[in-house]
Amino acid sequence: MTTAQLTISTILLITLVLFAWGKYRHDIVAIFCLVMATVAGVVPADDAFSGFGHAAVITVAAVLIISHALKNAGVVTVIASYLTPFTGNIYIHIASLTCVVTVASAFMNNVGALALMLPVAIATANQANRSPALILMPLAFGSILGGMTTLIGTPPNIIIASYRAELTGQPFSMFDFSAVGFLVAIVGLAFITLIGWRLIPADRSSGDGSKALFEISHYLTEIEVKPESSLIGEPIANIEAFNSEQIDIVGFAQKNGFARPLPRDYQFTAGDILLVQGDPAHLQSVVEEHALALMTSASNSFVPPESDKEIMLEGVVGQNSPLVDRSVEFLRVQTSRTLALVGIARNGETITTRLKRQRFSAGDVLLVFGNADSIDSQFHDLGLWPLAKRPLALNRQRQVVPALMVFAGAIALGVAGVVTLPIAFLMAIGIYILMNAISVREIYDEIDWPVIVLLGAMIPVGRALESTGTTDWMANVILQVTEGLPAAALLAMVLIVTMFLSDIINNAATALVMAPIGVAIATSLGVSSDAFLMAVAVGASCAFLTPIGHQSNTLVMGPGGYHFGDYWRMGLPLEIIIICISVPLLLIVWPL
Repeated sequence: MTTAQLTISTILLITLVLFAWGKYRHDIVAIFCLVMATVAGVVPADDAFSGFGHAAVITVAAVLIISHALKNAGVVTVIASYLTPFTGNIYIHIASLTCVVTVASAFMNNVGALALMLPVAIATANQANRSPALILMPLAFGSILGGMTTLIGTPPNIIIASYRAELTGQPFSMFDFSAVGFLVAIVGLAFITLIGWRLIPADRSSGDGSKALFEISHYLTEIEVKPESSLIGEPIANIEAFNSEQIDIVGFAQKNGFARPLPRDYQFTAGDILLVQGDPAHLQSVVEEHALALMTSASNSFVPPESDKEIMLEGVVGQNSPLVDRSVEFLRVQTSRTLALVGIARNGETITTRLKRQRFSAGDVLLVFGNADSIDSQFHDLGLWPLAKRPLALNRQRQVVPALMVFAGAIALGVAGVVTLPIAFLMAIGIYILMNAISVREIYDEIDWPVIVLLGAMIPVGRALESTGTTDWMANVILQVTEGLPAAALLAMVLIVTMFLSDIINNAATALVMAPIGVAIATSLGVSSDAFLMAVAVGASCAFLTPIGHQSNTLVMGPGGYHFGDYWRMGLPLEIIIICISVPLLLIVWPL
């Protein structure tokens, strides 16, 4: 073993330990690895930042942006409306939600697909009086399974395709991953739906771990019935949304600033201003479905922000806030009329006066609309404690069909080879901006920058493994240890080792580390490397044993009330099933 090989191996080993330890964020660890490798001379200084221009990095960033644009266009609302009738039976409930997120994950970032479906899952679970803990882990696992079926579903697939292109000049195409991934996903979904959810510990299943984080106080807000609204001429009793527990009509807004109760046979007319109380997620679907307009407390002198700087943010009125016992007019004056009140929640109380007549109390939760550049400082000056930012876009125009057509067109251009996939996605993003499906500010907000930094930093390190001959050395060691075993056994071993690494470190980092090792083993055996690369792609996507191996697992840990050791109960049998299915399929579809 040469000095260069020992150096890069030591740096990589330290990096893997830091990834597994989890004390430092993965992007910081990746930068540390890159800096150490550059200082040690195993990564040339001129190539240290070459990874940030890699096609895989651009593709991952573009997919995250497109995911958010599809959400803004109303796709999640449409999905939720179609899924609600399937929530009566627990098996159908889990199957329907998990199938949707699995299919969505095949054509968009799998974490983005899960983020789209997470509020839908929690809402439908609450409607069915069912613990979200029963739904969320299957949902997370489904997003992971769906990601392995196409090129763009998950970063490991993109990395593997790019790596093969560097080796042979020919990347894997969009659906090359489907031959193995599709059947794996089908069998995995069957296991999750019929058996897997039963393995979730009983105390998590019987409890509702999501309430502490996701049961948000209902806001009082105002909506106007526009002339084109489908509500016009309809009595309240006929509108399903206003007969549920999620949204309550407080009354009809009168000029004196108070709400007049509406009889059940009241028929809506254009221009009606309704005081409603409900969660923003549900309000959004109602506003979009019935062509309503969200009202604010803004006066005629309100200074609206530029379209790419619009933001809605929630904040709690602190004990020492200057807003306490003050009116909405005070809020306007203090912010130079650049902040508008959209909704207010007060300890579960039903409020019966209009927004412009409110006087604030400590503990009130305010939903406000303003300029992204100044809202943080305004919150500080007003004594508001900001809550976690949520994508609240209650007045955004629904554009489901055009948005899906643009996305389908980008996929078609990439698959047909007219342009590369990253370019096709960038073209789609440009169209979404013109459609106002996403703003310029949101483009930068929605990119998962730690993942981008991770990829950009680790790609040169992965190349250093090859340039120093370390991957060949590792492959030879594995071959010596497993001498006499058939190539199929080595293929299975690569798959299992990759799965193990993916459970303790980021799946993208796992793919970057294992891809060159898999190719080196295939070269030493004198067989095609395609099956080994596909084994790495499948294994890197199978992080089912811990909450840290995949962002989807981490995302549902708090809402589901899960413990660290809960994941392996359903994840271990699932990984064993995947190994048993994948190895024969890999040998058939990608012959050695």
